[in-house]
Amino acid sequence: MYRLFLPNEYVKNVFRVTPDKLKTNGIRGVITDLDNTLVEWDRPDATEEIITWLQEMREAGIHVTIVSNNNEERVRVFSDPLGIPFIHNARKPMGKAFRQAVRQMGIPKDQVVVIGDQLLTDIFGGNRSGLQTVLVVPVASSDGLATRFNRKVERIIMKKLKRRGLIDWEEIK
Repeated sequence: MYRLFLPNEYVKNVFRVTPDKLKTNGIRGVITDLDNTLVEWDRPDATEEIITWLQEMREAGIHVTIVSNNNEERVRVFSDPLGIPFIHNARKPMGKAFRQAVRQMGIPKDQVVVIGDQLLTDIFGGNRSGLQTVLVVPVASSDGLATRFNRKVERIIMKKLKRRGLIDWEEIK
């Protein structure tokens, strides 16, 4: 059961996930969370660094889709100016939005990776859907109300994973 919470990789931020690294691993599609993965949960638009990262993905032929539990307005305001497809109200960790994103990209699921900052939504949902997963350190140290609860549960799961010897990486700052 706990293995479903284990990401394939744990990195400091999305910038550590490069087009070259993805291509080397046979990845042609990225499903990414929005809030506290790409930008702070309360930042409405992309930073210059995120815009550059998304352009590099596009230029490398890697498809990116944002899958967020947030509402349509929040995700549309961020995604539309960038021309990035998105799925809102995704109900992660349920698998429907992940399957929908894979279908929309037209890429086999073994060539898609999920990037997110939460074990309970992004990693658990991606793993349950049979996708590769990358956990990133949250962009902001603050969270919305629902996410604050999730973080408490995540700390418990992380401790259990560590005690069982399933985590071989330390906290990344």
